[in-house]
Amino acid sequence: MALKVEKLKVNFKTLEEFKKFKEYGIQELSMLEDLEANMVEDHNDSPFYGIYFGDKLVARMSLYQVDAKFDRYFYPPQSYLELWKLEVLPEYQEKGYGRTLVEFAKSFGLPIKTNPRVKSSGFWEKLDFANVDYDMERDRGENPLVWYPEGVEAQH
Repeated sequence: MALKVEKLKVNFKTLEEFKKFKEYGIQELSMLEDLEANMVEDHNDSPFYGIYFGDKLVARMSLYQVDAKFDRYFYPPQSYLELWKLEVLPEYQEKGYGRTLVEFAKSFGLPIKTNPRVKSSGFWEKLDFANVDYDMERDRGENPLVWYPEGVEAQH
């Protein structure tokens, strides 16, 4: 069965789905504040994407486009995607859901920046994400990983 990524609606049903995630309460993964800030019943302009198994949300992420004028990672400077808060419910891990979400993000053809959780860098490396040369002013304590589409490289 092919996995289908869907744009999640910003509504109370999605809010309830988010509460089912084991780590939804961990600050770094909590999408609740983001969702509540954008809450309009059935509003479709959402940065949230997910995969359903039947009617159950089993994987999710936030995807934001950052304007080229703020690009400090990629050459040539350009708009890029910032992928946040990727999470798959424990019983659905190791089944391709996380990979499918990341491949969906790559399908936009823009470079991608993410800040991986502790002990998740192996997952990202398998998907061709690379460490950046740490810049204290730019990275502010984060350890971002990036994905470069063809023709894009690191800013120097």
